[in-house]
Amino acid sequence: MNASQWISAVFSPTGGCEKIAAAITQGMAVRKVDLCAPIATESVQVPLLAVVPVYGGRVPEIALERLRALKGNGGPAIAVVVYGNRAYEDALLELHTELTANGFKVVAAAAFIAEHSIVRTIAAGRPHAADCEQAAQFGRAVADKLATGEMSTVCVPGNMPYRERPQMPVTPLTLESCRGCGRCARLCPVGAIPASAPHTTDASKCILCMRCVAVCFRRSRLLPPPMLEGMTQRLNMVASEPKLPEIFI
Repeated sequence: MNASQWISAVFSPTGGCEKIAAAITQGMAVRKVDLCAPIATESVQVPLLAVVPVYGGRVPEIALERLRALKGNGGPAIAVVVYGNRAYEDALLELHTELTANGFKVVAAAAFIAEHSIVRTIAAGRPHAADCEQAAQFGRAVADKLATGEMSTVCVPGNMPYRERPQMPVTPLTLESCRGCGRCARLCPVGAIPASAPHTTDASKCILCMRCVAVCFRRSRLLPPPMLEGMTQRLNMVASEPKLPEIFI
């Protein structure tokens, strides 16, 4: 097995996970799989890097659902979660367990930090250069492990049963500056924005990933200010101290 040839499967609505995945696979031959869109079922014959965000201490259900299309057949996987400097709680264990159930051997895992997708002042600018260098070192260490034929699996923190998934308290608002271009509808990972009415959001589908806010050229989407202010206050109390990446090889 050539450990320099990987599949990188990433769910990255606002770009943080994609930056970490790119750093981990720096200099490698990689085929990218975008988990923000439906993917075809396939049997994976090379190492799989799975990088997903943490929402309320869990992995987004839609990311897990799409990852299940990638069948492991006993091959190696690298489980990586990316969180907004609060805590990753059960997310890494959840990803590890899902990959194992889908036929992979999880030979390495990690938790990295990225700018919070909702409160952008939390972990602003991360992953920064030091984060990316640590991610690159992690990628090289995993490649070295695989090059020796070593397939021992790793244990990661977390609890079972997992913590309950948080309920989405609100959906983004659309301002009058919206011109109905439909970009947010096309790029929404869960189809929560109707193409015929892109100024609306289906609250039963929205996972508050903030992609619609991030991709709007006119900045016509945003969270209700009172909700954002309240979340900012809460996170400033529990997530202001910079966290460090955690590595398991």
